[in-house]
Amino acid sequence: MFTLIANPTRILFFTGKGGVGKTSAACSTAIGLADAGKRVLLVSTDPASNLDEVLGVKLTATPTAVPNVPKLAALNIDPQQAAHDYRERVVGPYRGVLPAVAITSMEEQLSGACTVEIAAFDEFSKLLGDKTATSQFDHVIFDTAPTGHTLRLLELPAAWSSFIDANVGGTSCLGPLSGLNAQKALYAASNAALRDAAQTILVLVARPERSSLTEAERTRAELAQLGVSNVRLILNGVFQARDASDATAVAMEARGRASLEALPAGLRALRRVDVPLLPFGLVGIDALRKMATLADDIGEPAASFTTSAFHGARLDTLIDELAKRGKGVVMTMGKGGVGKTTVAARIASALARRGFAVTLTTTDPAAHVEQAARELSAGASSLRVTRIDPALEVRRYTEEVLSTAGSGLDAQGKALLEEDLRSPCTEEIAVFRAFAETVAQGADRFVVIDTAPTGHTLLLLDAAESYHREVLKKPSGSPEAVQQLLPRLRDPSYTHVILVTLPEATPIHEAMQLERDLARADIKPFAWVVNQSLTPLDVTDPVLRSRRAHEATYLQELVGHAARIVLEPWSVGFSARATTTTPAAHPTASAQ
Repeated sequence: MFTLIANPTRILFFTGKGGVGKTSAACSTAIGLADAGKRVLLVSTDPASNLDEVLGVKLTATPTAVPNVPKLAALNIDPQQAAHDYRERVVGPYRGVLPAVAITSMEEQLSGACTVEIAAFDEFSKLLGDKTATSQFDHVIFDTAPTGHTLRLLELPAAWSSFIDANVGGTSCLGPLSGLNAQKALYAASNAALRDAAQTILVLVARPERSSLTEAERTRAELAQLGVSNVRLILNGVFQARDASDATAVAMEARGRASLEALPAGLRALRRVDVPLLPFGLVGIDALRKMATLADDIGEPAASFTTSAFHGARLDTLIDELAKRGKGVVMTMGKGGVGKTTVAARIASALARRGFAVTLTTTDPAAHVEQAARELSAGASSLRVTRIDPALEVRRYTEEVLSTAGSGLDAQGKALLEEDLRSPCTEEIAVFRAFAETVAQGADRFVVIDTAPTGHTLLLLDAAESYHREVLKKPSGSPEAVQQLLPRLRDPSYTHVILVTLPEATPIHEAMQLERDLARADIKPFAWVVNQSLTPLDVTDPVLRSRRAHEATYLQELVGHAARIVLEPWSVGFSARATTTTPAAHPTASAQ
C-alpha cells in the first residue's frame, strides 16, 4: 500500500501553513488508502477549498464519488450553505406561526459571521463526532484550512461545550441555546475524538523553510495544549540539486538544508516523512499517485518558454505608483503560502523609507509580519508594525460593551450580559471591529494589511457586508469606522487590493475566484503579484527547468486578464529582497 502515513488511524487531519501542500498530501493519502481497498471520505474544511480542481470533480456538501478511484468519496463543507441550512432549522418551525416581520427579524439576527462559524462547525462536528454519519467509511480524512483557522476550529468543541455548561440564561448571540444544547453530546464526542490517539492522527505538513517550520512547531505546541498528542510530520518539497552549476538550484538546496539543520526539537521528535520537490504540479489523480509513491522520475522537461509574450512589472514599479497616492489602505490577498506577508512587508518598508507614515498589520491568526518587517525595515523609521490580536480585541470589546450597554443594568442583567460576551462568537465581532478601525487609519497614512488566507478573508468581507446592511438600518448604534468600512473598501482611491499568487494552477485559479468574489462586493483589485517565479531566471537543473516550463500555461492565463501584473523571481529567502538575493536572471527572459 503506497501512502504517506503508515498505520493510519480512522481519522486523519492534515494541517499547516498555507501553501505547504496540505491538500496534495491529504489527497495522496486518501487515494493510496482507497487503492488498497479502504473506503475513504475526504473532507475539506477550508472555506476556499480547491479539492475540486485537484481531484478533477465537482464537489458539494454531500459525498461525491471521485472518478478513477473507486472507493474514494469527497465533499466540501460550504460555510454559506451550512449557514443557510442552520438558519432554516432555527427559523423554519416558526414560519406560518409568527408574523412575517418577526420571521424577517430572526433571519437578520442569524445572518452574521457567528452563524456562519457555528453552522460550518456543526457540519464538521457531525463528521468528526457522530460515527453513524460516516459509518460507511473506513477512514475520514480532513484537508483543513491554514493553521490559524484550523486551530480555531479544533478549539471550538471545548469552547462551545464550556459555554453551554456555564450559561444559565438560556440565550446567546445565536438566539436560544436550546438548539446548541441539543448538540452538546456531539460537541463532547468531537472533543474526545480529537484527543483519542487510537482514533485520530494529526499530520503537520511543512516545507523545508524557516517560516513554515516555525509555524509547524508553534502548531505542535498548541495542539499539545489542546490534548492532541498523536502528531506526525510531512516535509514536502525537499530539494536536492542535480546541476552544481545552477546557482538557483544550489541556493535552493542550501536554504532547505539550513532549515532542516535548525529543525526545532519538538518537530525532530515526531515521526516524519520527506517528500521530494517534484518537477510537475500536483493536480489530477495520476500526479497525486506519484506523490504517494514518492516518485522522483522527472521524465523529459517540458518545452522551453520565454517571457517575450508576457509583460510584467517589478514590485518596485508598483510601489512607485502607490507612493503617488500619499496615503490609503493596501491589502495583500491570496491563498496561504504565496508570499502575502513578504509582499506586504516589502511594500510597507519601501513606503516608510520614502518618508511616509506607514502601519503594517495583519488579520492572519498565524501572523509573521513582525519577523518579515525586522528583516526589511532598515532605514524605515516611520514604519509601525502591529497585529490584530484576537485575545486583546476580545478584552477591549468586552470592556466597551460592559461600560456602555451594561452600565444601566441591574446585577442579574449585567451577569447575563457578561455570560453572553463569553460566547466564542464574541471573538469574531471583536476582530471585525478592530479590522474596521484599522482600515479607518488609511485616511491620513498608509496602512498595509497582510490578510489571512483566502477563506478566512472572505468570511471577514462577508461580515463587512452583513454589518453594512445593519448599519444602513440603524446607523446611530454603530461606530463611525464600522459605518464607513465597506464604502472605504469599495473606494479604489482609498483601498488598493493586491492579489498575490504563485505561478501554479491552484494559487492562480484561487486568486481568480477571489477576484470574482470581490467583484460581487464591488471591490476591484489594484494589481496582481506573481511571486517566486522561475521564469525570469536562468535555470539548468532538470527539475527546475521542468517546473519553469510548467509556469508558462498559468502565466499566459493572466495575459489580458489583469491590468497590472508584477512578476517577482524566486529568491533565496522568501522574506529577503529579490534585488539582493535573486540568482542571475535569464538574459532572454526579463520581466519588463
